[in-house]
Amino acid sequence: MTEMDPQTRLEVEAAAFRRLRAHLMEERPDAQNIDLMNLAGFCRNCLSRWAQEAASERGVEMSKDEAREWYYGMPMSEWKARHQTEATDAQKAAFAESHEE
Repeated sequence: MTEMDPQTRLEVEAAAFRRLRAHLMEERPDAQNIDLMNLAGFCRNCLSRWAQEAASERGVEMSKDEAREWYYGMPMSEWKARHQTEATDAQKAAFAESHEE
């Protein structure tokens, strides 16, 4: 692999994040957050929280709701109404098992 300078690396990472977001928001809105959590250990809400934390580290304050609206491109309540289904008992059980302490 060709070495990347820091700016190019930053741009590639940002482009990959934008592509992941577009995939989850536009191409696969049917992929439920609970399924993402059960399979991968993160979901859209995690991505919005990570963005919130990164903004905070750079002196930009963003509430949880603001971060979610930034990520989802709409209020969370609107996203839920459009795309989120009620979790099944099996999904809830898998989530509880994967998040045992």
